[in-house]
Amino acid sequence: MPQDQDAAASAPQLVGSFLERRREQIAQRWADAPLFRSVFTVSRDEAVEASKAVVDALSEVAVSGRLEDTTAPGYEPVREQLGRMTQNRARAGATPPGIADEVAALRASAVDLLREEFADPTAPQAQECVLTLTLLLGTLRLVVLETALDAGAEMIERQRQQLLEVATPVIKLWEHTVAVPLIGTLDSARSQVVMESLLEAIVEQRARYAILDITGVPTVDSLVAQHLMKTVAAARLMGAECIVSGIRPAIAQTIVQLGIDLGSVLTRASLADALAYALSRQGIEVSRAQTGTNAR
Repeated sequence: MPQDQDAAASAPQLVGSFLERRREQIAQRWADAPLFRSVFTVSRDEAVEASKAVVDALSEVAVSGRLEDTTAPGYEPVREQLGRMTQNRARAGATPPGIADEVAALRASAVDLLREEFADPTAPQAQECVLTLTLLLGTLRLVVLETALDAGAEMIERQRQQLLEVATPVIKLWEHTVAVPLIGTLDSARSQVVMESLLEAIVEQRARYAILDITGVPTVDSLVAQHLMKTVAAARLMGAECIVSGIRPAIAQTIVQLGIDLGSVLTRASLADALAYALSRQGIEVSRAQTGTNAR
């Protein structure tokens, strides 16, 4: 360390000072490490700037003395950047343990520079500073792992939401008539998506009739019935009459046994029946085309 360095300074303070002083050199070395190089492929300068931001964060954490605290304020400025980096690495096929190993690989170059600060790299103070820097980079590894896991969880949630939306399409059957064919289990999350999608379609299509077809719903319990009632009520508030179709005999028996009152809900046996009702209410009559023989 420089001669004017306070000999009584603690190892974390010395490491923080070292990181601040050798920031440029560390960043130049880290910019070529896989963690940064594989993300910032267009410009090396971007990798250097990203590396500098991480070094600054580590320096702040070291000075604060919170070496093992992943929630230390110093990490906040780089969490978003680390999140983007881990997402890019994950999309490239890297696993969280693999990303953690890439963070661990940053240690060697930083420790080499730190040892150069001491006339005797084997001196107790030098060894203590190396241990401090190693601990600091170990905590950074945990921060990156947490960020990677959080980013993965967010991605899974986005994909789940997208699947829910794909699984609950709103179809325009006729002018002012839309339908939602439901297939599979209807839980709270999906019911919310159904309601939101249906209400948006009612506004966009200026629909006066909305059909909820539950032919593909395997079972109906009290919770599912409540969701259907809420959706029907919300559609009415938007000015549309809601029709529930596709109630099979087994489901009808279940509804009766559960004592669920669907008396206020308009029902039809099939989607075709529900569509015929909606069309008739609009003064539209559908008839079979006459064959050539019958037409004579």
